Amino acid sequence: MMPERAGGHRLSVREVEVVAPNFKKRLSGVTSTIVQLVPRQAGSLRIATLGPGLPRELPALRWWQVPGLLLKPKSRPFRIWHARRNPEMLAGLVLRSVFRAPLRIVFTSASQREHTPWTRFLIRRMDRVIATSRKTARYLRVPNRVVMHGIDTVRFSPPESSAAGASAVGFPPEQHYVGCFGRIRHQKGTDLFVDAMIRLLPDRPNWSAIIAGQATQPHAAFEAELKEKLRAAGLAERVHFVGTRQDIPKWYRALSLFIAPQRWEGFGLTPLEAMATAVPVVATNVGAFGEILDGSKAGALVPVDDIEALISAAARYMDDDILRQAAASAALAHARSHFPLEGEARALNAIYEELWQEAAR
Repeated sequence: MMPERAGGHRLSVREVEVVAPNFKKRLSGVTSTIVQLVPRQAGSLRIATLGPGLPRELPALRWWQVPGLLLKPKSRPFRIWHARRNPEMLAGLVLRSVFRAPLRIVFTSASQREHTPWTRFLIRRMDRVIATSRKTARYLRVPNRVVMHGIDTVRFSPPESSAAGASAVGFPPEQHYVGCFGRIRHQKGTDLFVDAMIRLLPDRPNWSAIIAGQATQPHAAFEAELKEKLRAAGLAERVHFVGTRQDIPKWYRALSLFIAPQRWEGFGLTPLEAMATAVPVVATNVGAFGEILDGSKAGALVPVDDIEALISAAARYMDDDILRQAAASAALAHARSHFPLEGEARALNAIYEELWQEAAR
C-alpha cells in the first residue's frame, strides 16, 4: 500500500504520519490550501492526501488503502487526521471512535458565521482546533489557535514588467488591467466589480478589466446578466471573462490593480495572491482581508456592498501611477515578510508535534 510521495519517492501507509483529507471534488479555497501546503509539510514529515480533485504529484492514499489507517504508524503513537470540512471531521471521528483507528483529529475553521449545532457537536470532539484568522476565532466556542494562511511566493511572483505580464496572456501590453478573480456569483460581489467598471472605464481608455473564474450552473444566469450589462454599456470588448485558469499566476502578472469585492468570505486567498505578485488591492472588509492588509500600505479596505467607496478607492489607484507603484512595492514586501507559505506549514507541523509530544509524556 504505497502512495506516491512528492519528489517521486514511495511511502507506505504504515509510514504515513498525517492524513490531509479532501472530500470535495470541485476546486475551492480549501482544496487550494491543501495543494499548496502538503508539499511544504512533506519536507519534514510523512503526510498524504485522501480524496478526489487533487494533482497527481501530491502524496496520496487511495480509498482501498484506508483500512491500513487502522494500524498504528511505524514511528508515531498515532496519526494526525487534519480535517477542514464537516464530512472530513465526521470521517475522522468514525475512524477513531467506531473502528478504533489510532488517530488524533485536528480541524481548521475558516468560517465567519455562527456554526450549526451539528458543526459545534463535531468541533467539540476535535483534539485541536485552528482558526485561520482572529475574526474566525471569535466564532469558535472551544480553545483554538490562530494560524493564518500563507502564500507560495515563488509560484505567485511579479513579472519583469507589467507589459511583459500582459503579453504573456495575449493581451495588449500598452493597457493597464484591473482584475477580479474567483467564482462568479452574488456572494463574491462580481456584480459590484462590473458596476464599478461601468463607472470607471469610460473615462480611462488606457484601462481594461479581467474577470477570471467559473459561474457554476446555478449562477449562469447571473453571469449572463453581467455580460449583458457590459454589452449595453459598450464595454463588452474591454471587460474580459477568461473563465477558470490553471495558470492563474500568469493572469495576476497581467494586472496593475486587483479588486476583491466580496460580500462574504471565509478567509480569501485572492488578495494575498495579488500582493505576492506586486499588485495593489482594493478589498471589502470581509474574511481575513482586513488582517491581511493591516499595516501593509498595499491598498485600501472598503465597507461591504458600498459601491461608491469601492469606485472611489479604485479610481485613486487607477489615476495615480506613483501611488499605485508604491502600493505594489508595499504589497510584495508585506506578502513575503508576513505570509510565506513556509510559515504556515511550520506552524501546522508544530501543532502536530505538540500532540505527539503530549502522548510521549
